Amino acid sequence: MVNPKIQKLSTEIERLKTKISEYQARLRKLERQKTIMENDQIVALFRSQKISDAELSEVMSSIRNGTPITVPAQTKNEMEDNTYEDDTQE
Repeated sequence: MVNPKIQKLSTEIERLKTKISEYQARLRKLERQKTIMENDQIVALFRSQKISDAELSEVMSSIRNGTPITVPAQTKNEMEDNTYEDDTQE
């Protein structure tokens, strides 16, 4: 013989626990999607820079170690090539 008010509260508690569980699952799914999109963006950024695997490894090591990243200066020919590429993209 359960008090009807207690039964009503118990029912509401169970309903809310179910909703919370559903929202947590939805949140985890959205966070995974966000991480995948961020990783894809990072990969695209590195690929657009056309760096070698060795250079990428060096950059990642520098990031992990907290050391400054050294970027080699472009040669005059590379700068001219980049200028030409920029002109053709317009």
